Formats: sequence, structure tokens, C-alpha cells
Amino acid sequence: MAPPASTLRPLQEVFRVTRVLLATALLAGCQFGYYTQLLRGQYDLLSRRESMQALIASPDTDPALREKLVRALQAREFASRELRLPDNGSYTKYVALHRPYVVWNVFAAPALSLTGHEWCYLFLGCLSYRGYYDEAAANEQAAQLRGEGLETYVGGVPAYSTLGWFDDPLLSTIGEDEAVVAGTIFHELAHQVKFVKGDTAFNESFATFVEQEGLRQYLVDRPQLAQAAERRRELQIQFVGLILATRTRLEAVYASGAPAEDMRRRKQAEFETLRGDYAKLRASWGQDYYGAFMSGELNNARLLPFGLYFEWVPAFAALFEQSGRDWQAFYKAVDALAGLAFDERQQALRHQVR
Repeated sequence: MAPPASTLRPLQEVFRVTRVLLATALLAGCQFGYYTQLLRGQYDLLSRRESMQALIASPDTDPALREKLVRALQAREFASRELRLPDNGSYTKYVALHRPYVVWNVFAAPALSLTGHEWCYLFLGCLSYRGYYDEAAANEQAAQLRGEGLETYVGGVPAYSTLGWFDDPLLSTIGEDEAVVAGTIFHELAHQVKFVKGDTAFNESFATFVEQEGLRQYLVDRPQLAQAAERRRELQIQFVGLILATRTRLEAVYASGAPAEDMRRRKQAEFETLRGDYAKLRASWGQDYYGAFMSGELNNARLLPFGLYFEWVPAFAALFEQSGRDWQAFYKAVDALAGLAFDERQQALRHQVR
């Protein structure tokens, strides 16, 4: 008698981890240790997963968690039915982690450039960050890069996508806010729709747009939550606007051809301007929403994630409108963009926002 599908699926994922590990051993060379920690961390997540339906049905489940899981499954169903996102086992299981983030990403950049240091990976191409399941390991990598003369930033990540390799679980690190949970599900499922090797800004901007537009549609009949989510998005847009404006001015500084010392002086002046502009924004909000970020050291690496996650969101928004606000037509148009060479794709995206 064949084992039930519920048994086969975890076994298939274990076999897939093993297969990836073997491929890594043959191809990764000196990076084997890094890949091993990735696979070990992923396997740990797989082994901890619990059925969300079972947790909802259990009388031992905390009522707040039960409500969160019920809402998460509603968002998951909406994602496939209305947003035409993949209908699979992702976000139907839950993992409770006893740490604030699932992984920590390391970003690095030269002192006088906003071109991020890249790492190249099996199966994924080159990306502008390197992820670690252990914060200490991420900090160790950052320290090594600083020793090589690069500026660094270590940022915690509450969720990530395995691009359909595994059934990604809902993680406790995402938090309790219903809109944040739903938006995260939409974002990470979008990565399963399209992921272009070596183009982080394209991938993250696409997923961010799907998250934002998907959340607007999901909350259309829930005005209070929609208002709170829209307020959060407006604050994010304002803050990201400050960061991107700073990036633009810094790019001009680094392209000026001025002596290095002069560029360093102007760079610090730009960071002081950023702090001053944020202080004004914070005062208008009446709350210090991004205080933790702004209290840290400001450097080129710290600005990198903003360009990656938001650079092309307006272009994807324009493409969505051109697609008649039809998700399947939109994904087809995104697929066409993804098939272009990098320079052609950049030109096409710029054309969308003219």
C-alpha cells in the first residue's frame, strides 16, 4: 500500500534537501560551510512545521494564535483565488521560532559607492545580500567585510521565500498584525510567480507591488484595517522617499570625480541632512516609527535594501494598470520583462514611469 500524500510530501522535501546538499558538496567548493548552514536552517524549519488547521482545532492553542491562524488561512485562500498566486502547501503550516527574526541579511558596499557587494549562489544567481540563520554568524561575516574595507549593515528578516522548492510555513517572526501577516504571504508567494537570477531590485520590487496592491484588495471591505494599513504604507513611502533622495544625492557625489577626502566630507554632510530631514518627518508624525533604524550608523550599505525593495514599484504599478488590473495578464507582462536581457529590462522599467 502506498503511503498517504500527507506522508509523501514531507518525505519529498527531505529528499530534496538531501539532493541539494549533495549538489552543494560537488559544486560549492570553499562555500560548502555557508551552504551547509543554509540547508541546516531550512531543514530545522521544515521539521518544526505544524498544521495550521490542526492548531486551530486544538483546544490547547492560545486563542490569540488561533485567531491569527484563521485570518492567515483566509489571506492564503484569497491570494490564490483573487490574486492568482500559487495554490500549494505554502502558508498552510506554522512554525514558532524563539528568536526575533528567521534570518539576518548582510549587506556591504564600498565607502564611496552605492554599488552593493554581491554574492553568487547555486540556483539563484548573484544577489546583493547574504543570509544567515544565526545572528552571530551574520555579524562575523560583516566584521570580515569591514576588515576588507567595506561598509556593512546587518538587518533581520521576518520571512523569506524558497521560490517553491519547499512549502514555506507561516513564521512567528512575522508578528501579530493581520495586515502585515497577509501582506507578507502575498509578498513571498509573488516570489514563486517570478524570480530572475541576479536581479534583486526587479524581484523585490515586483513582490512589494503585489504585497501592496494585494493588501488593498484584501482589505477593501474592512475599512478600519485598510485605513491603518494605508497609513503605515504612507509613512513608509515618506521615509523611503527620504532614503532614496539621499541615495540620489550620494550617487552624484560619488560620480563627481572629486578627491576622495572631499567626497567623504560631502557624504557625511548628506547623512546629517538625512538625520535632520527625518527629525522633521518624525515631528510631523508625532511618533518615532523608524527610530531604531535611524539610531544606527548611517553608511552606504545601510541604504542598499531600500533601492532593492522599492526602486521599481511605480513601474510595476503602471504595468498593472496597463494590464487592465487583471492579475494573470499582469503576470504574463512581468514574465515578458523577466525574459529580457538586464539592460533591456532596466530600460523597459524606466519607460513605465516616464
